[in-house]
Amino acid sequence: MPAVAEQSAQPRIEFFGLTADQVQEVILSWGWPKFRCKQLLDWVYTKGVTDPQRMTNFSKLDQAKIAESFVFESAVRLKNQSSSDGTQKLLLGWSKAGQDATAPDAANAETVMIPDDPRRTACLSSQVGCPVGCKFCASGVNGVKGNLSAAQIVEQVIALNSLLRPNEERISNIVFMGMGEPLANYANLMQAIRVLHDPQGLNIGARKITVSTVGVPAKMRDLANENLPINLAISLHAPNEPLRKQLIPWAEHFSLEDILDAARYYFEKTGREITLEYILLSGVNDRPEHARELATLCKTLRANVNLIRYNEVEGLPFGRPKSDNVVRFQEVLRRNSVNAHVRKSRGRDIDAACGQLRRKQQTPGGEVLVELGKQS
Repeated sequence: MPAVAEQSAQPRIEFFGLTADQVQEVILSWGWPKFRCKQLLDWVYTKGVTDPQRMTNFSKLDQAKIAESFVFESAVRLKNQSSSDGTQKLLLGWSKAGQDATAPDAANAETVMIPDDPRRTACLSSQVGCPVGCKFCASGVNGVKGNLSAAQIVEQVIALNSLLRPNEERISNIVFMGMGEPLANYANLMQAIRVLHDPQGLNIGARKITVSTVGVPAKMRDLANENLPINLAISLHAPNEPLRKQLIPWAEHFSLEDILDAARYYFEKTGREITLEYILLSGVNDRPEHARELATLCKTLRANVNLIRYNEVEGLPFGRPKSDNVVRFQEVLRRNSVNAHVRKSRGRDIDAACGQLRRKQQTPGGEVLVELGKQS
């Protein structure tokens, strides 16, 4: 009798990369009734349970089917830090097949929870490393290591929610301001946003989600056409083309005027005012003449300005501006009818503030190697 070839097991599906409708499609393909999908979503998103063996309204056989079909939390929590101001930072690692999550070439990224009563904001990474290469941030030294999947992006929120659950809290707001250029990972970004926004999932309102980009005009226009009123923030950091190209090498690919034109299109399509993020670097872009130039630029579109005092990064030649210079810069903008705010730095004592997120690797000998992350 001829030997029967052994069929290979189907690869498990990343649960957090699926919307509720997509989960239902999988459930129905098993011949299960629709209500089973609702039960599964309730366990995961309402009760925070991702171990099928704890899903007590499923039979043992059904629990086994769920476990063999879905991957839930796949990240290893390599490090957890808490700031004196309540900010919390997680370093997550994802292993490849047959590989340890602490291996040098494993995917890893940091994610941050920022408390600001009553909000609990998640600062999410979209890539491992960053392709932009801003001069005030070392993430571009080794370029981008790869894109995070939609599931890996969503899992950052799941991990932060698990930290908040003992206090009966959960993530309420999302900012894509961690490692990477979100619009360079557009397909995974949008799938993650759909999962985060799904009323049967994490149910985070579109207006509570902000995507921060250095400026990719074509993708900004695509985002405008998604029919989701999410917030768009542009990492500007300079009021003119020459200085911007000095600070942001990626600016060579897209002109400032093209970026601003795409921003105007975004406002026309969504009605959402654009946020211009401007990191103040001492003696570089924080002078009154820079503020006047920025004010003139702001008059060409509907925008507000977030001023961010540079958070020092060891080994880089930039300094944090003095408070007086920050106030003077803001006053120039406000005198010119620009809505400008100074963003408060959070988590500086654990390197969790803007520009201090890092891609960390652990060597087989236990040493921690560091690649500096995005300043957004």
